This record gives sequence, structure tokens and C-alpha cells, in this order.
Amino acid sequence: MVLDDLGSSLRGALDRLRGKSRISKEDVDEIVKEIQRSLLAADVDVDLVMSLSEAIRSRSLDEEPPAGTSARDHVLRIVYEELVDLVGESTNLPLEPQTILLVGLQGSGKTTTAAKMAWWFETKGLQSAVVQTDTFRPGAYDQAKQMAERAEVDFYGDPDGDDPVAIARDGLEATADADIRIVDSAGRHALEDVLIDEIEEIEAVVKPDRSLLVLDAAIGQGAKGQAQRFEEAVGVDGVVITKLDGTAKGGGALTAVNETGSSIAFLGTGETVQDVERFEPSGFISRLLGMGDLQQLAERVERAMHETEVAEEDWDPEDLLSGDFTLKDMRKQMQAMNRMGPLDQVMDMIPGLGGGLMDQLPDNAMDVTQDRMHTFDVVMDSMTEEELENPRVIGASRIERIARGSGTDEEAVRELLEQHKMMNRTIKQLQGMGQGDMQRMMKKMGGDMGGLGPFG
Repeated sequence: MVLDDLGSSLRGALDRLRGKSRISKEDVDEIVKEIQRSLLAADVDVDLVMSLSEAIRSRSLDEEPPAGTSARDHVLRIVYEELVDLVGESTNLPLEPQTILLVGLQGSGKTTTAAKMAWWFETKGLQSAVVQTDTFRPGAYDQAKQMAERAEVDFYGDPDGDDPVAIARDGLEATADADIRIVDSAGRHALEDVLIDEIEEIEAVVKPDRSLLVLDAAIGQGAKGQAQRFEEAVGVDGVVITKLDGTAKGGGALTAVNETGSSIAFLGTGETVQDVERFEPSGFISRLLGMGDLQQLAERVERAMHETEVAEEDWDPEDLLSGDFTLKDMRKQMQAMNRMGPLDQVMDMIPGLGGGLMDQLPDNAMDVTQDRMHTFDVVMDSMTEEELENPRVIGASRIERIARGSGTDEEAVRELLEQHKMMNRTIKQLQGMGQGDMQRMMKKMGGDMGGLGPFG
């Protein structure tokens, strides 16, 4: 996930304090320099970096850590609080009827975001509709219509229309019964006057309750100029950061939030309409620092249960961290996790399991794609009850029989067994996390944080 490098670098810097009960000025200077390097490498604006690092330096030296708190935990708490302050509060989006205008450059992900947001509001019980006004980009209408169909929300657009303002006006009338109306405006490859004029005209007709700026996570330093122009044109009430599943640095989008004086509304984390998260600053930063995000995890579990109508007892998290990890357990857990999204993302949301621990695992330890899931299911269908319960009994002759019976090859069977071994080793590590440094830190700091974020 984008910003993973930033999170890993920050955690690495903080780990240099592990085992120390007191922190010196030299320790703080070294940590602050590493934090500066990490943030600059992530394309966070220089002025923001300097302001943030200075706040971390002064607080680390001036504030007395609570009794029994290690130097690392003391600085970790300060870094957490300052980063939360940097990204600000989540955009105010009450669950009530409203009209939202999306603005941004071409390629930022507005059309996909419109459908994702509409789907998200639908899951909250609000009838939603997407109004597509982009007459500039070829295929915009077709893409928007297809995305709205996948999201199962109402849609309005005019494939033959050439006046985006008229389409916006007609669209609002056609979707008058919807609680949430999301108007997707056109974009351009660059900030052109014609784009700003068009958006201003649409804004005057739509009279949105909120205008959200959609930014690609890869935007980098260009975010500052974009944010300024759109803020001047229509006023930016919030920012949506898209394509957070890629390798972009992401810091530029955080810069845009500061530049507009607004906040982040949603995060786009994948290609499907379900790959969207309501931004919550404490959870986002705690995940970045390897401290989990139980609120987002609970929402994913609830969503998966709703979508698949799985009985609640099938989702008992105790199953993952207790007893022997059999092939049956692997199948059940992979299917359950797959409904909630990529397994590494889910693990990142569990306090103590993300961040540093995930950094130590092989890159493919949790890499279970849909295709591999299907292949693994087919292979396991050809196994005996004994083999599913105790995969250690599977030798060369059994591998040959299982491959022949499943219509796959021996390599597929060995891949399944190797995947099970890696996940089993991971589960063994997770079973011991209750005594880990992170767990002890969270327990100690929970009261001090007053229930905030990952500490409460």
C-alpha cells in the first residue's frame, strides 16, 4: 500500500530507541533527521516537514514521559499525535441527504470515486445516485454508467450531450428522489482556464453542500498548485486520495489537505467499487505506524458479513490465533479474509500485527489472489480428511495422487503446502504477540490517550 515505505522508515527510526529508558538530545536529533528524510521521500511539502519535525523535537525533549514509559513509546506517542494533527480531522459528511460535487484533473480517479462514494452511502442506508457531466473525455459516460451499475446505484448522464451545465441541471431533476447525489465533473490534463470556468458554472447550478477535490496519491509536489486553484474556484471542503493500492509516495496529497485548510474525506484503496474507506485520522496514522486500526477492521468484517450473509460464529477471530493451523483452517480463513480485502491490509489493521511484524515476513507470505484461492480449493477438494487435518502426512506419492485427482499439477499442490507452512509460521508468531513490546505499550498508554485511536 502507498505510504508503506514511509511507515516502515518511521518505525525503523523509532526502533533505534528500543531498550532505552531515557532519551538524549543526540537521540532526538537522529530520530528527527530520519523522520525528515522519510517525509521528504514521501513527497510531503518541505515547509510541512520542517514544522512537523520541529514540533516532534521540542516535545520529545521538553515533555516528561509518563512513569514506566520507555523512550521509544514516549516518542512514538508524540509522532502519532503530531501526524494526526497534520492530516487533521475527517471531512464532515453527515449521513443525511446532500449533494456532493467532485472536482480534479483528468486521471485523478473522479469517475471511479463517484461510484465508490455512492456505494458507501448506500451501505449506510441512503439511496444514492451518480450524475456524470464529463463531456470532454471519450468514454467517460460509459465508464461512469458501468461503475454505477457495479455499485448498484442510480445513474444519470447524456451520451449525446455537449453542455455539462445542462447535463448537471437535468441530472439533479432526474435524481431528485435520491438522498445522496454525487456530481462528477470533467477534468483536463492540466489546470486550464476553461476547466475552472466550467467547474464554476456547474457549481453555480448544482449548489453542492460539499465540494471534494479528488487527488491521485502519486501527484507529488503538484498537489499544492492544484489545491490552490480549485480552492479559489469552488472552495474545497475535503479531499479524496485515490490509488492508495499502488506504489506512489502519497505525501503530496497530504500537502493538499494542508494547503486548502480542508480535510480528507475518503481513501481509494483498490479498483473495485468496494475498495473505499471513510478516512479516520487516528486509524490511518496508527496503521502507518504499525499500531492497527480496529475501527476500519470492524467495518470490513461487518461489510463482509452483510455481503455474504455469513453467520457471525464463522467470523470468530479467535480461530486465527488458537490451536493447530490445519488446511481446513487455512481455507476458511483465506475465504473470510478475502471477503474483507487483501490479507496484508487486514493484518495491518490488527494492533500489534501490522507494521514491524509484517515488514519481517516474506513478500508473498500473505499473497493469496483470487486465482490461487480457486486453485487451492480445487486441490484441497482432492485431499482426504486426514490430509486436511494433518498436512505433514502428505509426501511425494500423495502429492502425485492429489495432483492427478484435482486435475492440476504437482507444483500446484506443493505451492499450497508451502503457502500453508508460511501462514502457519506467521500464525505461530501472532499467537505470541500478547507479550510483545507493542501490546505492552498499547496497554500502558491506553489510559493516557483517553481512548483515542489505537491506544484506547
